[in-house]
Parts: sequence; structure tokens; C-alpha cells
Amino acid sequence: MKEMVRVFLYGKKYEVPAGLTIMEALEYAGYKLVRGCGCRNGFCGACATIYRIEGDRELKACLACQTTVADRMYVATLPFFPLIKEIYDIEEIKPTEQIMMQLYPEIYKCVGCNACTKACTQELRVMQYIAYAQRAEYEKCAAESFDCIMCGVCSSRCPAGISHPQVGVLARRLTGKYLVSPADHLINRVREIENGEYDGPIDEFMQKPVEELKDLYNHREIEA
Repeated sequence: MKEMVRVFLYGKKYEVPAGLTIMEALEYAGYKLVRGCGCRNGFCGACATIYRIEGDRELKACLACQTTVADRMYVATLPFFPLIKEIYDIEEIKPTEQIMMQLYPEIYKCVGCNACTKACTQELRVMQYIAYAQRAEYEKCAAESFDCIMCGVCSSRCPAGISHPQVGVLARRLTGKYLVSPADHLINRVREIENGEYDGPIDEFMQKPVEELKDLYNHREIEA
């Protein structure tokens, strides 16, 4: 038999094979995953999880699809964290300091505790990109927050109530719209799609079996 470890899922004790991810352990224990499982093999951020190992006072955050279970691990998942998402029209707002004050004023209440950075499942410097947003340095904020997967764990630990992922999204949208040179190749490709130049190939792809699609994806030509 495989080595078994003891885990506590939502407060209930189970024994599961060592080497499973937290997500696999949930299924092994009989949970049917219908939310908070995302793509099951990547960085979508839907399976944000908090856990503590018995005897360790530190509460840790991770993604359930990537983290292996450990003995005496106490687990709770966060399939959704209620972030504040302000409504705005990117065509009407501008990359000024005032727009961040208007939409996300809570960033100026940051106490510098760095709990957001410590909690980040992607090990991003979250507090740093919030500091960039405070100073309206949107290009730097966009670059620093680029790998954010919107899991919301950073916000769950923030005493100031900052919705860090949404601040990063706004900075990236402002940067893409106003602060960097237009991507002509992308503009041309969108125009081609709108003109229907790819309707035929798309219809053809839709008729292919899944295995053939996987093979095409795995052997696709990747641009430098």
C-alpha cells in the first residue's frame, strides 16, 4: 500500500495517499468538485487554499492544484473571495493619480504590514505594486502585478480591505490603453477576425476530435 497521511478537510479527518495534491485529496476523500477547481492543471486561481500544519502557528496560502498534502495538514479552500470591483469605462478614464483615488481609495490606507505579499500564492511583491499604484506609476504596477491570477488570498489577509487584484487589473488596462505603444500586429489580427477571415479554420477546428486538438496544440509552432 502507498504511504498514507492524515489530513483534515474542512475540519473532518481523512487518510489519503501521500503525494496527492490537495485537490486530488479532496476527490479521494469523496468530495465532488464542481466549483473552485478551474482548469485542474494550471494557474487560474480558482482553487485558492489556506492551510496549517498541526503544531505550526503559521497559516499558509497556496493553490490546491499545485500543493502536495502533508501529514496533519488542516485545509480549507477559498473558491471565491469577494473582491471590490469598481465599474468604469476604459475609454473615458485617464491614467491620472486621481482615478486611482476615485476608484480604489482604500489603497492609501495601506499600513505596510506586507501580509499581502506573504500570502500571495504566486510570490508576487503585492505591497510593492500597490505602492506603485499609490504613486500613479501604472507601468511599474502593471509589470509587478502581471502574473496575478486573481485568487484573492492577498485581499483576504489585508487589514485595510484593499482589493489588490482589481487594482492591478486597472493599472494594466490603463497601461495597455494609454502608456505603451499600440501593438499593430494585434490590431491587424483583430481586424482580420472581425472581417471573418478565420471563420473557416475555426469551423474546421470545431469538428476535430479532442485527441487531434491536443496533438495540434502540443506540436504547434511557437513564435520567438
